[in-house]
Amino acid sequence: MKRILKIAGVVLTLGLLAPATTADATSDTTAAHRHRESGFHRIGSLTAPSGKGSFRFGVSSSATQIEDQNTRTDWYKWSRPAPEGLGKSPFVGDGVQGYSKAIDDIGLLQDLHVDSYRFGIEWARIEPERNRIDEAALDHYSEELDALIARGIRPMIVIHHFANPVWVDNPEDPGCANGPSDTNLCGLDHPQGGPLVVKEMAQHAKLLAERFGDRVDEWATVNEPMVYMLFSHAYGAGPPGKADLTTNFATKFVPAVREYIDAHAAMYKAIKRYDRVDADHDGRASAVGLTASVKQYVAVRDGRTSTDPRDIAARDRFRYFFELNFLNSLAKGSFDADFDGTADEAHPEWKGTMDWLGIQLYDRTGVSDPGDAAPSLPAPINATVCGTPPCLPQLDPSYFVPAMGYESDPDGLYPVLKDFAARYPGVPLLVSESGIASESGKRRAEFTVRALQQIERVRAEGVDVRGYYHWSLLDNFEWLMGYSARFGLYSVDRTTMERTPTEAATVYSAITRARALLPAIRKTYGGSGPLTPEPGGATSAAPEPAVVTGRRD
Repeated sequence: MKRILKIAGVVLTLGLLAPATTADATSDTTAAHRHRESGFHRIGSLTAPSGKGSFRFGVSSSATQIEDQNTRTDWYKWSRPAPEGLGKSPFVGDGVQGYSKAIDDIGLLQDLHVDSYRFGIEWARIEPERNRIDEAALDHYSEELDALIARGIRPMIVIHHFANPVWVDNPEDPGCANGPSDTNLCGLDHPQGGPLVVKEMAQHAKLLAERFGDRVDEWATVNEPMVYMLFSHAYGAGPPGKADLTTNFATKFVPAVREYIDAHAAMYKAIKRYDRVDADHDGRASAVGLTASVKQYVAVRDGRTSTDPRDIAARDRFRYFFELNFLNSLAKGSFDADFDGTADEAHPEWKGTMDWLGIQLYDRTGVSDPGDAAPSLPAPINATVCGTPPCLPQLDPSYFVPAMGYESDPDGLYPVLKDFAARYPGVPLLVSESGIASESGKRRAEFTVRALQQIERVRAEGVDVRGYYHWSLLDNFEWLMGYSARFGLYSVDRTTMERTPTEAATVYSAITRARALLPAIRKTYGGSGPLTPEPGGATSAAPEPAVVTGRRD
């Protein structure tokens, strides 16, 4: 109750919901109705034609990033300090107790008045050992689903969000010298183990569909697949720690990508077969898609935007590598195994396994042709990438995100959504994550409002964007950044685990209640130009190659 009163009090103090007792209030109420008419309608079907024009407000989280008592994941083993673990990154520990506090945290969602919650179910918790299912864990998630639905919040389940059970690809044994076994299947890049991993992922999806399909219609198979491929199999920055991009591109990295695409398709088909209940009554038992980390790509040279055809070609090669080859494989049923821009393998079994697509945009990336210099990315990508000045010219110093070391353009969603709508016609889009890491609640609120303004703009032009999910509900474990980068609508004191609403939570709650960007919100948080400065933050980072793995790496 205190949490609700705090949000309501700040909303009224800021004038975000005007009282209806004065002439000015009447004017504001009229404006609110006007915005509602052209703004955000109620939640509808994610994929059926009837859902076009509908909109859902949501929030996102990830199991590994929030949950406690989660010791069976590869990230726990990878990050736990030696000698018990490998100690190769900040320790995930007990997250922000998102497992033990799951039901309480649904109260936070209710306070936000959101329509939907996108969250993960931890595979390693459900199947801590190969072929041993933990029924207590399934019961826990079942209770969470029931609690969401009882409060009118539609669940969207993410099946694979970066983390695996240790037995899928044990980071203590990345070479897998003894071949696949029940304690180490050797991972997606292994010629025998890769197909086994795909089968296990499909079996996991089948289990979830059988157990939860009566209440869940909306599924994301994988989250940001090329981000996962880069830290897990390209650079070895996260588990299982395989750095094969430059040394084993064709023999290890590409096979891992191919198997991951196959895993998506296998999970898609499993859900379609075993989720037989139309829980949301839209005429379809399931809506299955995936989310993609995307960027704003800038051709650069000598610290300026470049019009040199070589740099433009390098920019396009990198985008194809990072985004398009994977998604094109699902849309067209083919695969470009050497990433040269032309598909050379037919995979009809993959075609059409994308009911919807989630867009997750966080940063701008500069790309140039390396010429005679050594490239950041090898052939056939053959590009040099960067994310900070002097290589990448800044749009505005206030857009730099010190906690992440990149620049976020708050207006960037408009061109990106337009592009994907044209590229994959007929596939409904979601903004399945959006947010900014900041110590300032106002800065987080500004970024949210500006993102929604760009979504409002693109929807007015007929682009089929059916929702926005804020990243994230809580400040949490941000992978290689540990707990230093804070994206949450609610801040978390990691000593007491107390959740406190930020100014962004207050503003987002006002938006979701009105289903519109009210005039006071637009005036205070919207528009264009500089953001509120980061408290004590730098406006650029020391020059270094861009972190090409997206938001959290």
